[in-house]
Amino acid sequence: MQAILQCGRYNLPLNTGRPLVMGILNVTPDSFSDGGQFYSLDLALSQAEQMIAEGVDIIDIGGESSRPGVQPVSLEEELRRVMPILYALRDCGKPLSIDTYKPQVMREAIAAGADLINDIKGFREHGAVEAVAEADCALCIMHMQGDPQSMQRDPRYGDAVQEVSGFLSDRVKVLEQAGVARARLCIDPGFGFGKTLEHNLALLNNIGKMQDETGLPVLAGLSRKSMLGSLTGKPVEGRLAGSLAAALAATAQGARILRVHDVAETVDALKVWTATMVGPVGTKQKQEEEQE
Repeated sequence: MQAILQCGRYNLPLNTGRPLVMGILNVTPDSFSDGGQFYSLDLALSQAEQMIAEGVDIIDIGGESSRPGVQPVSLEEELRRVMPILYALRDCGKPLSIDTYKPQVMREAIAAGADLINDIKGFREHGAVEAVAEADCALCIMHMQGDPQSMQRDPRYGDAVQEVSGFLSDRVKVLEQAGVARARLCIDPGFGFGKTLEHNLALLNNIGKMQDETGLPVLAGLSRKSMLGSLTGKPVEGRLAGSLAAALAATAQGARILRVHDVAETVDALKVWTATMVGPVGTKQKQEEEQE
């Protein structure tokens, strides 16, 4: 696997001994965890500044909620939400990611300086591959069964790990055939996007396998998700401990990027993790890093 993620204006190291921390900045009124909290430009900028002070590596800006059952927003509304914050933050010193599946949003964001496009639909929308192929931004390919309106009604797989990994490998081939360098790519199993608790746990326990099979870094987005509520019985606002445990579980499996709401707490947890990393997982990761 590559040692660097080519991420627009930045080359992000993937072999530092801990995953990169991607902070979530939702400029939406209806996201499942923080909808409405950072809907104004001033509040969004303040939250971004706080994440930078807390040690964030990437800021992921989202203008459309993808929680189960949500209705899509128009192209114009999504652009109205994300472009002002993108312009305001583009010189903040951190890579900026745009969480979108709309090709026109991708084009506008790339032109404005976005460093990463994070697509929940795996660049399957008509024109999405063409929108990103000739740019230099990184691309996160995510798996989702169905769409946000229906994905959690009755998700089914024969073998979730095999099917998700196969889908991601196929999308990687499509992007490579369009001229996208592998150094620009990372993959996301899509925890909670058309998966039951059983599916999510199987994917979490096989992050290393998917990473080995694709040769690409895995981004794990587990923060505050319903699977943690199922395991702990806690509502969204009470899932910090569960989120940190999930982040460390993903780290133990080899994830190279963690997408989180709670940046400071995750950074602290990773500091302790890396300082005390022992046993087969830690040894394996260190050996891989020495070989890269």
